[in-house]
Amino acid sequence: MRTHDPALVAGAEGEPWYVFSTGDRAVADGAVQVRTSSDGRRWTEIDPVWDERPAWVEDVVPDVENFWAPEVYEHDGTFYLYYSASTFGSNRSAIGLATATTLDPADPDHGWTDRGEVLRSEPGRDDWNAIDAGIVEDADGVPWMAFGSFWGGIQMVRLEWPSGLVADPDEPPVTIASRGAPPNAIEAPYVVERDGWYYLFVSKDSCCQGAASTYNIQVGRSRDVTGPYVDAEGRSMLEDGGTPVLATQGASVGPGGQSVSRGHLAYHVYDADAGGDFRLAIRRLAWDDDGWPVATTEPVEG
Repeated sequence: MRTHDPALVAGAEGEPWYVFSTGDRAVADGAVQVRTSSDGRRWTEIDPVWDERPAWVEDVVPDVENFWAPEVYEHDGTFYLYYSASTFGSNRSAIGLATATTLDPADPDHGWTDRGEVLRSEPGRDDWNAIDAGIVEDADGVPWMAFGSFWGGIQMVRLEWPSGLVADPDEPPVTIASRGAPPNAIEAPYVVERDGWYYLFVSKDSCCQGAASTYNIQVGRSRDVTGPYVDAEGRSMLEDGGTPVLATQGASVGPGGQSVSRGHLAYHVYDADAGGDFRLAIRRLAWDDDGWPVATTEPVEG
């Protein structure tokens, strides 16, 4: 299934699964795509998030063709959908937000309400790129958004409930991961809390080049949501640290753009046997004796 930058919502036993992904520029004005499944293995495409793009986007980021790298997070009965508006190779970018009370398209209350801009970056002003949101709550229930791509690396800002917006617009982002030198090929952060640790998953190197893609997934962890994050060898993720999780294996090239839901790691790969076309992949996560995630080959548990 052609799915790029998947945001997985894995259903509990007997409940539906959903995956949100980067939009197709030829469908619904590039809106975020949505698919559903009863078991996490067989998927059906349903209506995209909107029929007509939010009006504010063109003023902030002109010439957007499609919307990238969604994130879906549920809090107190509301689903928060974060999405990226950008163009390739530019940090004139913005993260937007839409909310809904249900993901079920058959529910009469189904529908997304756009909440506008969460954060933007501008060339010449910001040394970071406002795309690729990933949401986590800390031990006190405070929401944080990790984001970033190339430029100054991976950043984090504090949000607030129930708006889902930035808590203090004057508070600068905190850098939590970087490769330390141009082009700083690190992006797609996703933070998972487990047993008092915060695990920061990132994609390194290059996506979007078909079978020539070099994407790979790495991870670090911290006791504090804002870092410092280190890998299994103790190397700082501010200095290009990262423990490997997944890399190219045979015809499955360039895994990345990941998310985690109910113990499952979702990501895209480029299928070398299909001319480098992109595909959805999902693996169950296990944890080794030292508390590090392992992408297993066990069947998806739906």
